[in-house]
Amino acid sequence: MLVWIAFITLIIIFLALDLGIFNKRDHVIRSKEASLWTALWVTVALSFSGVIYWLFSAGLVDNPTQMTANAAVLNYITGYLIELSLSVDNVFVIAVIFSAFSIPPIYQHRVLFWGILGAIVFRAMMIIFGITLINRFDWVIYVFGVFLLYTAYKMFKSESIKFNPKNSLAFKYLRKVYPLTTHMKGHDFFIRRMGIIAATPLFVALIVIELTDILFALDSIPAILAITADPFIVFSSNIMAILGLRSMYFLVSRMLSKFRFINYSLVVILGFVGLKMLTAEYVHVPSWISLSLILVSLVSGIVFSLLIPEKNPNSDTETK
Repeated sequence: MLVWIAFITLIIIFLALDLGIFNKRDHVIRSKEASLWTALWVTVALSFSGVIYWLFSAGLVDNPTQMTANAAVLNYITGYLIELSLSVDNVFVIAVIFSAFSIPPIYQHRVLFWGILGAIVFRAMMIIFGITLINRFDWVIYVFGVFLLYTAYKMFKSESIKFNPKNSLAFKYLRKVYPLTTHMKGHDFFIRRMGIIAATPLFVALIVIELTDILFALDSIPAILAITADPFIVFSSNIMAILGLRSMYFLVSRMLSKFRFINYSLVVILGFVGLKMLTAEYVHVPSWISLSLILVSLVSGIVFSLLIPEKNPNSDTETK
């Protein structure tokens, strides 16, 4: 319990430093700043693997499966990379939401900060629920496996994500139950107009981001549970990836069009973990193989995107 308290306290300190000191003043996050923050969060996340090794080697966490410290580190890094890679689609959707509700770049970081804070709470609840289901009902792991394979298939068949935030159930329901306004006053989520307190587009974007993140968690959490069902490793790897999502958004959202083959990398990853869940009772896949396949898939998607030029749709008409 002390380990969990210490970890959650560390996360709270990170978040307090982020919004209270480093990003206290609203400003546009440029590519250089985003790359530095992304590098910092990745360094922190990977360095935390040393803490994982120490906790498991010293026996400071519950370890019912008698997992070795080395195995714990491999599972943590694998889970972290899975969550980080699956966040690419999340980044795309966030960009669409900000565009749909005309959120100025200067306020996007603040919206994402509160969105990440809510995501941490919801992810924790879903992780606890998922682990409880797997421990109580063995057949649930097959349900997760089939779901991941279905998700991989749908991702493979669709060339792009089609999502209109203003047609989402979250936006339609919010518009019915609470007054909304298209006006904004700084970074305020609520403003008073004609004696009525109304939600600004910043708050609407926050709610839609929060709910869509829950939908994305339906993919990422079962994927991590295919690697390990250890609660602390699943939670810590998931949260470490989420903490770096904001800086990754400001860095990657500007380059999404260049990484057009990364979608196939995600298909391979989801397909692999889905099959791993379905065959877990009969085939044991070492952690280093899972980690290697995920790394190769991600690197391949990036390399092919950079090496293979995008076909110009107008090229055929120009040559005729």
